[in-house]
Amino acid sequence: MRRELDGFIMNRLQGALLHEAFRLVAEGYASPEDVDAGICKGIGLRWAFMGPFETIDLNAPGGVRDYVNRYEGLYQTLAQSQSVPVRWSGELLDRLEAERSRRLPRADLAERQKWRDRRLMALAIHMAEADKEIGS
Repeated sequence: MRRELDGFIMNRLQGALLHEAFRLVAEGYASPEDVDAGICKGIGLRWAFMGPFETIDLNAPGGVRDYVNRYEGLYQTLAQSQSVPVRWSGELLDRLEAERSRRLPRADLAERQKWRDRRLMALAIHMAEADKEIGS
């Protein structure tokens, strides 16, 4: 990263995604489980080995400029509805916590954290091996 800023770069990017995830749940478009599935089975798969700019460069026949020409208007329109933050508290937080607790009882949280860490290590190993075999 070229210089420091409040929240650091990766936290800011994660925050933008979290704000929209909270909004989608708060406004009834998706459940927390739906959002999690969409990320880990969709964009998260691509983002495990390439970032957002390479993703859009490869998602249009003519590359990044073609992608921007096709979709900038849509994303600018979406940004207007995303400009007012949703509060991460109150009834929404109660609902999120209840839904997550149904999926993962709090007593099982530490074990699931270990599962996550093992999965991340396995993914890192797989990615290193894929880089050697396929290229990065």
